[in-house]
Amino acid sequence: MEMLFSEGEEIKRFVLIVDDEYINREILGNLIKDVYNVIYAVNGSEALEIIKENKATLSVVLLDLMMPEMDGFEVMQIMQADEELKHLPVIVLTSEKDAEVKSLKMGAADFITKPYGSPEVIRARIERTIELSEDRNFIEATEKDPLTGLYNRAFFYEYAEMMDRYHPDIKTDAVILDVEHFHLVNEIYGRSFGDKVLKIIGDTLQGFLSGTEGLACRNEADTFYIYAAHQDSYEELLTLIQNKLSLLSRQLHIRFRMGVYSRVEHELSMEERFSNARFAGNTLRGNYMRSIAFYDMSLRERSIFLEHLVNDIHQGLEQKQFTVHFQPIYDISGEEPELSSAEALVRWEHPQYGMIRPRSFLTVFEENGLISMLDHYVLDETVKQLGVWRMTTDLKIPVSVNISRVDLYDPELADYLLEGLKKNGLSEKDLMIEITESAYASDSTQLVEAVERLRSNGFLVEMDDFGAGYSSLNSLATMPVDVLKLDMAFIQKIHEDEKVKRMVGLIMEMAEFIGVPVVAEGVEIAAQFDLLKEMGCRYIQGYYFSKPLPPLEFEEYAADLGL
Repeated sequence: MEMLFSEGEEIKRFVLIVDDEYINREILGNLIKDVYNVIYAVNGSEALEIIKENKATLSVVLLDLMMPEMDGFEVMQIMQADEELKHLPVIVLTSEKDAEVKSLKMGAADFITKPYGSPEVIRARIERTIELSEDRNFIEATEKDPLTGLYNRAFFYEYAEMMDRYHPDIKTDAVILDVEHFHLVNEIYGRSFGDKVLKIIGDTLQGFLSGTEGLACRNEADTFYIYAAHQDSYEELLTLIQNKLSLLSRQLHIRFRMGVYSRVEHELSMEERFSNARFAGNTLRGNYMRSIAFYDMSLRERSIFLEHLVNDIHQGLEQKQFTVHFQPIYDISGEEPELSSAEALVRWEHPQYGMIRPRSFLTVFEENGLISMLDHYVLDETVKQLGVWRMTTDLKIPVSVNISRVDLYDPELADYLLEGLKKNGLSEKDLMIEITESAYASDSTQLVEAVERLRSNGFLVEMDDFGAGYSSLNSLATMPVDVLKLDMAFIQKIHEDEKVKRMVGLIMEMAEFIGVPVVAEGVEIAAQFDLLKEMGCRYIQGYYFSKPLPPLEFEEYAADLGL
């Protein structure tokens, strides 16, 4: 194939010369044609036609001001009003000093004075204008997200810092807007529809910030950053976005999660400011009553606390600061409750903070990719303890252990579990695997495959926290599960809220229909116990029988029961 340009050959840019006088066109063209590909136009109307047809290849327009039909000022005015033409640089050709100033104010990049002087000066002006234009276009192409037109994060931070330098007295907010479960929009409606959603959000943010001291960026697929002059409320912005999206589809229901770090401290870096905003937004996970959360001092203290936990996990595991406690689970189907199994629950005896419950650290470990380390630790400690009991006591009940989504997808998980059980003289019947209902709500195909791998190796799989998520009924109908663990939020209100009582009754009926036993978690008082037994619930777990106990205390507890 013939090469258009040989290696090392410089590509000649295209230059349009617009002048109604033939001699001026020829003189200027002869001065630059050895360096540039030159195109000519005799008036403004012809020039605009050429510009529109060649907007992708033209590098600069050399424009005379005084011409018939359409003068240079009109051409510049039309170009500036056109988004596709306004970035093409214009060098004005004029002999009038007053026209130079007016031209520059109208968007001209430079001017060349008539009669033409030194060829070196003319070429230098043209070369400089083209270089500046190409540099600017390159920066604009790399600094903005091509889909939404918003800045990318690197340039966004740079411009936000410039905003601080030039306007140090303005109180500013750092805001993060997350689109929840955006992957479902792509899966249900298609990626092109999802792109339209993102573009509408981007356009709405630009419109909301226009005319104000503020800017926005798209960070990652479905997360947007805003840095703007302080506002007391962002409800108007969320309403505006929802209204725009409703025009796209009435059936579209998207939930947003917004974190606001209000009146930021300028001593903090941009990364830290938006980290605070993100932390505030993350407090809304699973909260369907609120969409906006503001960062405050209590959140900062918690942020520092969680950062310490993340930094301390390795030492905590090495020093065995984490301990596994066991909470009894009773079968209440007979006349007298019988201890049938237990759940392994991790606790952290932190040297600085004392005893820490799992809800304080599990989520942050998941977010920081540390949960797998803790999962394996708890599994190992649980299996070892079961092995000790098997060798030294008559205690032979199975124990449930919660597995995170990360480890669930490990194709070697079943082999890892079986190897640990065999090493401690146990079988797959001694260990039950709990998976939270929220995991069942996403990545269904991959999750079904992972669960079936465990079941095919003889493990019973329990759906934990059933009822805490938004897709529980669908999960129950379609996902493989051997045991259903009812979320304790239902149980806490079952004896005083008729609607909750009826809901629990309905869940019991559905579970019975598909042949899955139910474990009620969080049972604390006799009224709850009596109602659940009346409804046909088979298994009970909670403080009504016992709190989670360390191994030795659990062993003594079981011995008192004659086990």
